[in-house]
Amino acid sequence: MESRRGPLKSAVPSNAVSPVRRCSRTACGRPAVATLTYVYADSTAVLGPLATYAEPHCYDLCAQHSERLTAPRGWDVVRLADASSPARPSGDDLEALANAVREAARPQERTAEAGGGGARRADPMEVARRGHLRVLRSPDS
Repeated sequence: MESRRGPLKSAVPSNAVSPVRRCSRTACGRPAVATLTYVYADSTAVLGPLATYAEPHCYDLCAQHSERLTAPRGWDVVRLADASSPARPSGDDLEALANAVREAARPQERTAEAGGGGARRADPMEVARRGHLRVLRSPDS
């Protein structure tokens, strides 16, 4: 395309543009690892894996800026899991651990005492045992 002044030229020579996408934050030159998108209708900031290609209304962030990302007051941040990153413990993990501890604390049936010929326990206060955990009888009972 030509104008009155001659052919249009790019302000940046094409050989100076890096094929690696960089962080969108000012003065940060680190490689981008995540893409940030805002959903204004839902007051939500969505941070996910690096998009396949750069889009005009998305922001590419480096690892440091994506970890420190905060949203405006009243907004939610949704962090989409990246398959390559290690999984972080979730609420389900904590619940599973609590259930395992509860199960270990439940008294087991005393089949040996019901049979009549079982060996006596070493500690009369011990109600049940599961691995290294012991359930003790209340001193009041």
